Amino acid sequence: MHVELAALLEEMTPEAVVVERVFYQRNAKTAIPVAQASGVAIALAGSGDVAVRQFTAQEVKLAVTGYGAASKSQVQGMVARLCGLSDVPKPADAADALALAIAYFMIVRTERRYPVENRA
Repeated sequence: MHVELAALLEEMTPEAVVVERVFYQRNAKTAIPVAQASGVAIALAGSGDVAVRQFTAQEVKLAVTGYGAASKSQVQGMVARLCGLSDVPKPADAADALALAIAYFMIVRTERRYPVENRA
């Protein structure tokens, strides 16, 4: 995974890397690999001077749907609509990745429009 992700970062030269912050996960079998993959992405981005942003699932839901407790299907539907797609992206991980990207662009747009002078 490290080699493939490093090659992708080098090829795509992103402005930022966005990962979901694992706030709570009922299934440890999925939480651990997700946390490990996030760690690799964050480390690679940091070593390449790429900005890293992390959002919780609730922040993504709020940015994409306007409702922080939206269902997965509501988020997927809005992702399809916002991206001009006729169907929900599959697999579900693709829709999740697009939702993270949408959240990043919406939140950064707001931050740029309304900068906070004295961030702690």
